[in-house]
Amino acid sequence: MRWPWASDDDSPKEKPQLAKWIDSIQDTDWSSVLTHPGTLLPSVVFTVSTISALRLYKAYLRRIPSVNHIKPNYFRRRSLFGQVTSVGDADNFRLFHIPGGRLAGWGWLPWKRVPTTREGLANKTIHIRIAGVDAPELAHWGREAQPYSQEALDWLTEYIQNRRVRAYIYRRDQYDRVVAQVFVRKWLRRRDVGLEMLRKGLATVYEAKTGSEFGEFEQQYREAEEKARADKVGMWTRPSILARLRGEKAKTFESPREYKARHTATEKQKKP
Repeated sequence: MRWPWASDDDSPKEKPQLAKWIDSIQDTDWSSVLTHPGTLLPSVVFTVSTISALRLYKAYLRRIPSVNHIKPNYFRRRSLFGQVTSVGDADNFRLFHIPGGRLAGWGWLPWKRVPTTREGLANKTIHIRIAGVDAPELAHWGREAQPYSQEALDWLTEYIQNRRVRAYIYRRDQYDRVVAQVFVRKWLRRRDVGLEMLRKGLATVYEAKTGSEFGEFEQQYREAEEKARADKVGMWTRPSILARLRGEKAKTFESPREYKARHTATEKQKKP
């Protein structure tokens, strides 16, 4: 390879090639070169492609590790696809966001695996609260467990644990959970997890004065609860004839909302 400053006899005193090179640069009409279609078009295509790829990645392929990384404009506009790593109570769970799913390499590329240890999942999951439903409360903070709370937890764990779900996110609540309508595929059909809990009699429609979220499905949720109540399934079950002959009586039903309100009032009275 000959350098621009190398002469024919490689003499350090003469640099005709360098002079020719400098002259050619000075004589070039750079405005015509840069605006020539052969130069301009590839540059525009490359720039647009790069910007589009970055926007696509940030919008759809960037992994969101926690609620703090969800942009405010995502709520009510976007959904999160991920794998359920743990179920806490019967109406909330932890989600590991896997944008793009298998098409983006999750599950088969070595560097795109869902962690399986608590250490590997630390600070890398999103706490999801299932929208529109309220499940019976487990024993917490010295409070007794509600009837059917363990059954509801066991059902939800069996239904979504380690499964891939899509969460349509509504808002962030006061406990830093993401309130979302959650769907899971069962036998090639997409199932609304909250709606299925209502149908099984393992949850009630969320009845708080503020913070309830149903999307466009409130009427469907209420009808599902009424049907479960009429069919006496799950928490709406009544003692059988044999049980009643043994003297068992139906317990007075207390909804999760009533249960929480009762304990809150009691705890306030105990405070000095």
